[in-house]
Amino acid sequence: MPKMKTNRSAAKRFKVTGSGKLKRNKAYKQHILTKKTTKRKRNLRQSAMTDPTNEKNMKKILPYL
Repeated sequence: MPKMKTNRSAAKRFKVTGSGKLKRNKAYKQHILTKKTTKRKRNLRQSAMTDPTNEKNMKKILPYL
């Protein structure tokens, strides 16, 4: 049986917490920041947990994480 391949783009975007949940960064913080409020940009800095509905698929493409 060959080794399973990790999806490298996903591996760079997600980290596993100690309890096994997936941590991700929020989107919409790259460009066109002038029209976004300071409060909104500040809230985008914090990381978020991956939704439980997506977690099964994420674990499949990240077998060794």
